[in-house]
Amino acid sequence: MLHRPEISRSSSDAAILGSGSSYLERDEIENKQLSFGELSAFFKKLAQAKGAEYAFSVLRIAKLPPDTDLHLLGHVVGDELYKQKGLQGILVCTNDFRNACSHSIVIGLLMQKGEAALPAIADACRQAPGGSGAYTMCYHGLGHGILAYAGYDLARAATLCEKTGTQGEAPQCVGGAIMEMISGGGHDHELWQAKRGEWLKSQDPLHACLQDFMSAGGRIFCLMYITPYLWEAAGADIGHPADKDFAASFKFCDALLENDLAGRDACFGGFGKEFTTLANNRDIRNVDQMSDQQMRTVYDWCNLAGNKNGIAACTIHAMNSLYWGGENKPAGAIHLCNIIPDEYQQRSCFMGLIQSVRTYQSDAPYRETFCKALPRDYSEPCMEALLQK
Repeated sequence: MLHRPEISRSSSDAAILGSGSSYLERDEIENKQLSFGELSAFFKKLAQAKGAEYAFSVLRIAKLPPDTDLHLLGHVVGDELYKQKGLQGILVCTNDFRNACSHSIVIGLLMQKGEAALPAIADACRQAPGGSGAYTMCYHGLGHGILAYAGYDLARAATLCEKTGTQGEAPQCVGGAIMEMISGGGHDHELWQAKRGEWLKSQDPLHACLQDFMSAGGRIFCLMYITPYLWEAAGADIGHPADKDFAASFKFCDALLENDLAGRDACFGGFGKEFTTLANNRDIRNVDQMSDQQMRTVYDWCNLAGNKNGIAACTIHAMNSLYWGGENKPAGAIHLCNIIPDEYQQRSCFMGLIQSVRTYQSDAPYRETFCKALPRDYSEPCMEALLQK
């Protein structure tokens, strides 16, 4: 039996981020073209002065420059939260900023205590607010830390990820590790830069994911999260990729064999996961509330995959990014599926969403309300899939 750390809730820990204050500090940063470094310094200082919970509240509502990486800013505040509350910080780690807060907690614990912390990390992830999606994304965050802990040796990191669990935790961990390999390096930038070139090769951009040390699940999640590097390998500015870059980088997925259905789905699908935030200027706080035009942009980008199955995978993963493991309301995912003009692709999107609701939501009233919100052609199949005993 895993040791369960003694974590108690206080009224402060249970506070809902963003309530009960005007947060005057917003005036210091809003309507200013601050760099990521300047914003990081501001939120770190705010977290130290008024507490990380307060800083998260400001980050949650502040108007920031387009293309600001709010997930990484969430890590900046989360790192301070771990210093202030330790493992108990997990109790205030909502899914805001794509689970950046819980990522910081488990990474901090790993870096402090090493492999011996894995049982405590498992229990901490179970404490993260939200459903099963919050639990699995906690392990994605752990993967970032495991790669740094492993000295940016991807083979060692993948082996350590396999020790984290057997119910999908290890593949999520690998996904976090490959993401850290692409755009991390905060723990030791020089070492990261040296190791990055060993694993990420522009002439063979899927190289890291196809190594023998990758488990079947790890390989899939690696392919799903390697997308930004595919853009880089195609010559894109990762900060501002263009349509031509997407069209060129989709072709790397065609290097996978036609009968490798799971691998191709993950590779093409990874683009959809990225497209949803990109279409919203990387503002992940309200990505499920995008306009018709933004949703059409996501679908148009997916169409650059150039083949029916690739488009479907991209669209389904985009839809799942909007739904975010049941942590977001389903309206955004429904919106995306609704704007798709192609009958096959729309059906793939809606049936994929129904399957996601089956996976992440067991509450019968939730399921019934969800099914009734779908267009008539999908409402009845939804009822049969989710409510029939």
